[in-house]
Amino acid sequence: MQNNYSFFNKMSVKRILLLLLIAQCGVAIAQKKEFSGNPIFKGWYADPEAKIFDKTYWVYPTYSAPYNEQVFMDAFSSTDLVHWTKHEHVLDSSAVKWVKRALWAPAITKKDNKYYLFFGANDIHDDKKEIGGIGVAVADKPEGPFKDYLGKPLIGKIYNKAQPIDQFVYKDDNGQYYIIYGGWGQCNIAKLNNDFTGVVPFDDGETFKLITPKDYVEGPVMFKRKGKYYLMWSEGGWTGPDYRVAYAIGKTPFGPFKRIATILKQDVNIATGAGHHSVINIPGTNEWYIVYHRRPLGETDGNHRVVCIDKMYFDKNGMIKPVKITNEGVRARVIK
Repeated sequence: MQNNYSFFNKMSVKRILLLLLIAQCGVAIAQKKEFSGNPIFKGWYADPEAKIFDKTYWVYPTYSAPYNEQVFMDAFSSTDLVHWTKHEHVLDSSAVKWVKRALWAPAITKKDNKYYLFFGANDIHDDKKEIGGIGVAVADKPEGPFKDYLGKPLIGKIYNKAQPIDQFVYKDDNGQYYIIYGGWGQCNIAKLNNDFTGVVPFDDGETFKLITPKDYVEGPVMFKRKGKYYLMWSEGGWTGPDYRVAYAIGKTPFGPFKRIATILKQDVNIATGAGHHSVINIPGTNEWYIVYHRRPLGETDGNHRVVCIDKMYFDKNGMIKPVKITNEGVRARVIK
């Protein structure tokens, strides 16, 4: 009886040691995670703005929920695109008194050691009856906390039939900052003044220039590569499976922009509603990433969107190749 007890006791110890070894191996594997996976972080988020500040990747998304619950914004940071840290409520409506709901699509830029976060709010449809539009918040650090910069919207009126939402801030090579924005199928570009307190007219006297390409719906993004200006945008309905991203190329920030092709869309085996994106270029390289939201397979709630990342490539003529959306995401990439 005693011998049997000793035998089983030894077996139990061996089993415990084996389980501990397996657990340690699991931890080691998790620590050596090589791919980001998609989504890159947990939670319902959309409209991601991706930036690099001081060799750290940052993503600022919309909190994807019913409009009345969209009263704050979180941010996420990573040094390798794989391990992400959540920064809660970097912007909160309590710090922007005129914001009541529908806090959307952040855009961020750094200028003179300050971080300026542009946002859409209140989902206005009639600028004579409603207060809202595109606002600006400012902070000393990319993780905030961000405070209201103007005490009112930067753009609170509807120009050229473009709803004042989905703003993107582009800095040209000459140091000029532009704001590109618009919902309701119209896209405007305007010149920001030096301290981001307003917009200034162009040389021809026009303040808001319409640069809408064919099939544009919302979510503009601009970048420059090899002397060419790329304008990207989202098409289709944001709650539907056909949400997608297309692009055009122009010689100036004002185009003209002629639609070239769709480069991001659903894959019925992976996810639907892939759209409203941003783009990262690793400084000094030809490495490009697209950060976007999509809807998991089987999800029917319009607000059930997640943030993902995949590689973006160009052909020898500078055309953007169609992006393959994946579950694996991208490899770890530290900026040196």
